[in-house]
Formats: sequence, structure tokens, C-alpha cells
Amino acid sequence: MARTQALMIQITTGDPRPIGRQIVDAVRMKIATGELDPGDQLPSVRGLAQQLMINPNTVAKAYAELTTEGWLESRQGMGLYVAAPRQRLSDAERARRLDDAIGRFVNDVIPLGFPPDEVQARVAHEFQQLVPRRTA
Repeated sequence: MARTQALMIQITTGDPRPIGRQIVDAVRMKIATGELDPGDQLPSVRGLAQQLMINPNTVAKAYAELTTEGWLESRQGMGLYVAAPRQRLSDAERARRLDDAIGRFVNDVIPLGFPPDEVQARVAHEFQQLVPRRTA
């Protein structure tokens, strides 16, 4: 039996990403790290909008994007659920997105003046922090 999963996400007003993008990114991360399991039910559009104190249309658009990408599935009359795992993007698209993300990251980090070994150590530490959530 699926359990309704409260989405413990925060919207940051100073974040350059639009609110809808913040929701999409947060849900993707929770699914990817195992905080949300396949079959978990997400809060309703109205419920999440009230929780975050935002317009329900913003939540609806974020949920629609996640459904289109295959992260969520809609069950008629029952709500939205985390979809079963599958490769959502082609290998080529995954590689392209990784290259783009690394390029943006490097362009943001180089001007900060940290030595590459310190940057690599911090990135490795962040990945290690994600592992326990996924295996728990």
C-alpha cells in the first residue's frame, strides 16, 4: 500500500531559479536519493501549495513537468505517485546534461579561487552525504 509522503521542501526567495524549478529540482533529488520511494503518494496540488504558501498553478506546472519526464505517475482519481524507476533519458542526453552541469559548476567555482583539490574534496564529501539516504 502506498503511503502519502509529506514533501519537506523549502522555497528560497533569494534563489535565482523560479519557484516551479525549485519544486521540480527538490522532488527529483528526493526520488534520486531514495527519500521518496516508488509508489509513495505526493501531496495534492492544493496541499503542497498551502504548505509552501504559493500559487497552486505553480505546483500544478511543476507536477506536470515531473509527470511528463516520468518521475511521477498520475492515477485517475487517486493522485500523484512516485513512478517506478526507469532510465528517463537516453545515454546521450544524460551525458549532455552532465557536461552542461559540470561546465556551469566549473564556471561558477573557478572565480572563487579555491584550489582544485579542495573543490574536488568538497564535491566528494557532498556525494558521500547522499549515499546514506539512498541505502537507508
